Amino acid sequence: MKFKCIAMILATSIPGLAFAQGTDSYQCSNGDLQRRVEILRETAAVVPCEVHYYKDTEAPGEQQVLWSATNQTGYCEQKVEELVAKLKGWGWDCGPSDEPDAAPEVVDDSEALASGEENESGEDE
Repeated sequence: MKFKCIAMILATSIPGLAFAQGTDSYQCSNGDLQRRVEILRETAAVVPCEVHYYKDTEAPGEQQVLWSATNQTGYCEQKVEELVAKLKGWGWDCGPSDEPDAAPEVVDDSEALASGEENESGEDE
């Protein structure tokens, strides 16, 4: 379900390109923190592709497009391998994701945040 929403957003925000998730998806964890790195690409084509990065525990539903390629085959795969190796070097435990759209369950903490607690800058956390 979450992937369908992301695909819809991508399809409407990138005119002419409809991206679908490729087979390259990694799930990383470090304590309670979760990260996902995925390659999204046009259906049945190796390129164009995009490398998407998710901070599932800190920013659920948000994503960053780190890299993209329009004609260089293997570019997105190389960048994912480099990023996963870097995360592992920083102490993250990473492995291939078995289910492409399986994001970890995120606890809704909006009630706790609504209690009015503020950080040092005076903004709600």
